[in-house]
Amino acid sequence: MTMLEQASAAPLSVADAVENTAYRKVFWRIVPFLMLCYVVAYLDRVNVGFAKLQMSSELGLSDAAYGIGAGIFFIGYFLFEVPSNLLMNRVGARIWIARIMVTWGIISAAFAFTTSETVFYLLRFLLGIAEAGFFPGIILYLTAWYPSARRARIIATFMSAIPVSAIFGNPLSGWIMDSFHKAHGLSGWQWMFLIEALPAVLLGVAVFFYLDNRIEEARWLSGAEKSVLLANMEAENRVKSSSPHSLGDTLRDGRVWLMSLIYFCFVLGQYGLNFWMPTLVKASGVVGNFNVGLVSAIPYICTFIVMLALGRSADHFRERRWHLVVPAGFACIGFVAATVAPSIPLAIAALSVAAAGAISCAPLFWSLPTAFLAGTGAAAGIAWINSLGNLAGFLGPFMIGTLKDMTGNNAIGMYFLAVALVIGCIATLCVPAKTVNR
Repeated sequence: MTMLEQASAAPLSVADAVENTAYRKVFWRIVPFLMLCYVVAYLDRVNVGFAKLQMSSELGLSDAAYGIGAGIFFIGYFLFEVPSNLLMNRVGARIWIARIMVTWGIISAAFAFTTSETVFYLLRFLLGIAEAGFFPGIILYLTAWYPSARRARIIATFMSAIPVSAIFGNPLSGWIMDSFHKAHGLSGWQWMFLIEALPAVLLGVAVFFYLDNRIEEARWLSGAEKSVLLANMEAENRVKSSSPHSLGDTLRDGRVWLMSLIYFCFVLGQYGLNFWMPTLVKASGVVGNFNVGLVSAIPYICTFIVMLALGRSADHFRERRWHLVVPAGFACIGFVAATVAPSIPLAIAALSVAAAGAISCAPLFWSLPTAFLAGTGAAAGIAWINSLGNLAGFLGPFMIGTLKDMTGNNAIGMYFLAVALVIGCIATLCVPAKTVNR
């Protein structure tokens, strides 16, 4: 290399060093903290699956009634998702996410005082309203810090909170239910709701003092680091010039509706599995709530590993569609195999394949719509896709519970989830590769 070439290369090297340092700071400042918040959010959302092991018999809930209650959360979530995200876009993530977490923590604790199906339905609906906007708000928040080329790995890392929540939360829930049962006149499931709600309130207060709304507000970044991050985001927004820029434009964009269909199918598989995992594990022959918690954590350990590996791979190869289709295909195989497994180890292995495939689809999916949505269109579009997709969180538990009551076994419900994932794969391949593989 000549001296002239060395001189011309030196500024680029310095710029790369500044950029890498900046993104490393951003990662360690916000991603682990947001993961912790999502671990708590997800635990409060799905711990009703463990509560069912005691609550159903004490309150006289049928499988269908439980399925309705588990799923009605997503009706409230659907109705308030878009308004919540638009409000966050206006007032800032720091205030709005703090409000969401404190509110849902209070409502989650109130589940300890459920006395009937009606109260159960009402609290699940209110919890959905309280939490509406949290997940799409975080996705929107991350798009303000990371360009699309870096986003799949970051979103996968953030969403690894789902399996982490189950890995630690399932045994914790089982232990609380066994250890505190009838303490001070409360059942184990009541203590579980009370104890697991407290972190949400505490973290909500922490969010208010810890998060920065925008790159410009980050006092922990140097001026040069802010400049390179802002330049990357400005370059990305220029590429998204065809993005819808209002709520009306967003709802008229066919790409947004296709994304909603894809996400609906993948969420159907994810929540159908999450809400019924403890029941499926117990049905395989595992005895004791704590043992059910330990065994049901195994599929989520596999999910954690697969999720991070796929996110890194998707960014490395700049390929999005097949990184969704392949794990969804394996999930279909896992769902079907779980229904015919002749032993507990084989049933858990099949559920591990199903969980790793179905749940890994969620973070990989979000690299698709965020590749073309920007500005107000991003706030509305992400919330709309998430709210429509999460209606599957109502349909999945409801259908599995209803089919279980009708047939007396879990097989038909697993087939239903497998078919939904096949439809999601076909819809994913309808997305033009040039739109998302940047």
